Amino acid sequence: MTDNQTSPPVTVTLTSGPAGAGTIDDFELFYARRALDRFRTRLGRQGLLDLLAEDIEEGNAFLRESALASEGRFKAGTTVLTTQGLSSAAFLAWMDKAFAGDEKALLAAHPEHYVMGTDDIGARVVENIGPHVADFYMGGWGTDEMAWAEDADELLPESEYPRKMSSNLFLTDGTIVGRALIQFGDTTDGFIANLTVYFPVTCPDDVLDHHLRHYAVEFRNWIVAAAAAQA
Repeated sequence: MTDNQTSPPVTVTLTSGPAGAGTIDDFELFYARRALDRFRTRLGRQGLLDLLAEDIEEGNAFLRESALASEGRFKAGTTVLTTQGLSSAAFLAWMDKAFAGDEKALLAAHPEHYVMGTDDIGARVVENIGPHVADFYMGGWGTDEMAWAEDADELLPESEYPRKMSSNLFLTDGTIVGRALIQFGDTTDGFIANLTVYFPVTCPDDVLDHHLRHYAVEFRNWIVAAAAAQA
């Protein structure tokens, strides 16, 4: 073999054995989720916060420094999901109920969800922002602080996307480290979710791209959970 030749990739195919459908990747995902749920349950909310305290301090410092360096300027990216078999109203009703007290359902949607729920400040989220673990809050649509959303380039027509939610992402000291604008429009057999996130312009592009992937994973899983709850 000459220097400029490469070996063909190794492939492994499941030929027989397990009962029921599924690929090896499907099996691995099931076991990974089961293991993750076990660790989350054993540690509990405060145990997870204690375990991640150093990571959170570093992650929040990164976002705070990025926000200060960006001087209120943000860059945006959007993930679009198309759903069949469930209305946006049914999905958002499930989300409201989950944020009101079903933290386990919220956490299950993504491996890098650590804490989620609502307290006196707002909706608290501890999750990865790119490679950084952050502890932040989200506000709600319709407040004075959300005026930016009314002029956002990503704002879609009310007639097509009547259900909208926007928020600032802010640290406990009040520093705004991001924004979110999510918009839902019903179709004949489901709905379209238009999910936009904003980060300070000095954040690396891969931080934004990873959150677009994060959106895809968590919202897909939340939608599937909402549909299962209706069945």
